[in-house]
Amino acid sequence: MSDKIDSDSYDVLIVGGGPVGLTLALALVQSARGIRIGLVDRRPLSVPRDARASAIAAGVRRVFEALGVWEQMADAAQPISAMRITDSGEGDISRPLFLAFDGEVAPGEAFAHMVPNSVSGQVLLDAVAQRISVIAPATITGFAAEANGARLVLADGRVLSAPLVVAADGGQSALRDMAGIGVTGHDYGQTGLVTTIAHALPHGGVAYEHFRPAGPFASLPLPGNRSSLVWTERSEDAPRLLAMDDTTLAAEIEAVMGSTLGAVTVEEKLVGFPLRLQIARDFVGTRLALVGDAAHVIHPIAGQGLNLGLKDVAALAEVVIEAIRLGLDHGGSEVLERYQAWRRRDTAAMAAMTDGLNRLFSNDVAPVRALRDFGLGLVDRAGPVKSALIRTASGISGGGPRLLSGLPI
Repeated sequence: MSDKIDSDSYDVLIVGGGPVGLTLALALVQSARGIRIGLVDRRPLSVPRDARASAIAAGVRRVFEALGVWEQMADAAQPISAMRITDSGEGDISRPLFLAFDGEVAPGEAFAHMVPNSVSGQVLLDAVAQRISVIAPATITGFAAEANGARLVLADGRVLSAPLVVAADGGQSALRDMAGIGVTGHDYGQTGLVTTIAHALPHGGVAYEHFRPAGPFASLPLPGNRSSLVWTERSEDAPRLLAMDDTTLAAEIEAVMGSTLGAVTVEEKLVGFPLRLQIARDFVGTRLALVGDAAHVIHPIAGQGLNLGLKDVAALAEVVIEAIRLGLDHGGSEVLERYQAWRRRDTAAMAAMTDGLNRLFSNDVAPVRALRDFGLGLVDRAGPVKSALIRTASGISGGGPRLLSGLPI
């Protein structure tokens, strides 16, 4: 760690105060005594004010357990005890069930939980309060990386320095662009629509994914008779839905769901965002590591976006802390290349899977539908295959970062 006493010098600078940046800050300060962390964000750090929630896979939940914050999130979290997958064409009334996932990744352990963003945000902010330096709101106007360290130049003239800078500033990462790291990918021609609903019938902890020609429609259980919706539509059709009043929108949602959960009430304004596949050509640069959406943006079809980012946190925190303990340069190329090698394969596999699923299911071609439904039926009857899929989606695998196994670094 740095021995400098300059108030603008840090051991690690994290740009981005979302859940990925906050979790990384917490992992570092919990694992290395005296480490100086600076967290920079263009907006004041605050708890999300909306009622939306995120799916937290079992492996990622273990990260929060290891960091001592899951207990504070658990009371507001809803376990996902089962998933039901259906498929239909344009205008179909019936929604036949082709694949069902039930059970747990371990006794008493659900394969995922839905956690309100306001709750996880508050818990993470409380956990790092007084333990890191927050520089926000602040606009970064320059980034320079040299052999012995990196510098961030702020709009107010301040210069921040550290051996390692981490870009956690989202899919439109300004820091990634300043470092000259390009991206590859493509637009889906789809819009992701997100809202929260209340419904007359209990969900029983079941998540539903209904595949439609325009894209998947997922309802994810929240505490009480409430669910979070992640709805994919063709980009040209999204404005019509976004312009609907709540009563009309509720009727549309109920029809799409086939009244699975009864009468629906919209609790949160429908929000839309364009969907694309975007992978950074490099996850690291000189004195720089990319995490979360700055490194990869994937289709929400499997609910893995945030989970991928928190896996990045587990891997990067481990290589940085090990380097510090060994007295090595924790922002050096060897340390960062280890992080990149650790995360590249998993990210590529998840991107390919979500991209392939979206291409396979977002169409109404009869022969394709028949083939995919036949395949889903086979998977539904193949116990070992279903178990393997559950473990993959839950983020549990051998040989990964210690935090993903619930172990301290």
